[in-house]
Amino acid sequence: MTTFEQLRKEHPLFIYHSYELNEKSLMFHFQIDEFHFYPKWEFDRNYMYGHFSCLQLEKAAFSLGMAELVSYWKCACCPTVEIRCGGLSEWQKDWWKKLYYNGLGEFFYRNGINTDIESFMTINAPEPEPLPEIHADLHGFLRGALVPVGGGKDSAVTLELLKQAGEDITPYVINPRKATTGCVEAAGIASEKAVCPKRTIDKTLIELNSRGWLNGHTPFSAIVAFSALLHGIMLNTRYIALSNESSANETYVEGKNVNHQYSKSTEFERDFREYCTRSFGECPEYFSLLRPLSEWQIARAFVNYTRYFPVFQSCNLGGKTDVWCCNCAKCLYVYILLAAFLDDEALVKIFGTNMLEKTELSEMLDGLMLDGEDKPFECVGTKNEVRLSLSNALQMRRNNTPPLLKRFEERFPNYAPVDLTTFFDENNFVPDNFIEFVEKIAR
Repeated sequence: MTTFEQLRKEHPLFIYHSYELNEKSLMFHFQIDEFHFYPKWEFDRNYMYGHFSCLQLEKAAFSLGMAELVSYWKCACCPTVEIRCGGLSEWQKDWWKKLYYNGLGEFFYRNGINTDIESFMTINAPEPEPLPEIHADLHGFLRGALVPVGGGKDSAVTLELLKQAGEDITPYVINPRKATTGCVEAAGIASEKAVCPKRTIDKTLIELNSRGWLNGHTPFSAIVAFSALLHGIMLNTRYIALSNESSANETYVEGKNVNHQYSKSTEFERDFREYCTRSFGECPEYFSLLRPLSEWQIARAFVNYTRYFPVFQSCNLGGKTDVWCCNCAKCLYVYILLAAFLDDEALVKIFGTNMLEKTELSEMLDGLMLDGEDKPFECVGTKNEVRLSLSNALQMRRNNTPPLLKRFEERFPNYAPVDLTTFFDENNFVPDNFIEFVEKIAR
């Protein structure tokens, strides 16, 4: 019997007991047998609730708990989830099961779990309380864009585009660190304008993981989406503007539905927008401003904003200390993208070393650029984007070619780059008043 099967047999029930929302915090209570979990969000100010209904706010808080619970459920993969603090329609139950199943694709794959969307989970919940009719056009009262800022190049480009559009920007920073606050400052936005909640994981989960209970990747961007919605309702914002690009749609394992970035995909964005419309009525509009673009185009735009160079950082391993570790696939990927446009001196100033000289990263490079090789499980773009960037970088360094570019040239001796210069993914939800600013990057 596998660990997955054993844990499901020993722990058949997961309970979502409650959520407690006030002006200062939001706490959830989950349970697996004798183990209780109390994850918490602490707000950075006392919020005044505005034009949206209190029931909408309660539903948003409850839904954030639904997004959070999968991080705790996955340690035992209990076959039944019982909801005791809110209602769900059959359509909503199916919606959450789809998010969990696809968002856990990497978790299932890396833990060797064979399951299907029908049998991996049953959700039991009462019918939801209907929303009251809202006759006024609330959007006439709403203003500004709440912008999640993760500290990387993508959210920096979103901030700059919205500034060009003249939008009133409220940066949204979960668990702020030097890179995120630095990007807000580099954008010229006052630090007090940023909304910076603190999210805390219950330590019981970490303890169970240390005992051998299951662990792995979960759809964190869904947590970002629902927490941003909650704050958008509290702040009366018109938009929630994400920075997810077209390449977030690609699978990581050939022939399998395994996408590390599922909750950043167009599919999730479409589903989330529908969930908001059907579950909350009139509410802030969620969209990804960079969805029409490739990562290569975003990097091409980003290199023009040199004031972000000393502060931006998107390495997960070095995130707590705000450094580029320069040994992971995310660091290598970002380095390659920027090497298409920046010289070695500028890159070493950012990263601290020339990553194209690091032969120990050769296999990692293969995963990023070679068809038939699994992509590293990081937020990285398509292999076409990587190959185009490597080709551009190679042309800039013909007189002194570093080892990793020589490896690329050996693997692709007659490489004809895919032209991404004017790429534009029409499958997007960018509002009309912003689309012209995105189109400028694609020219």
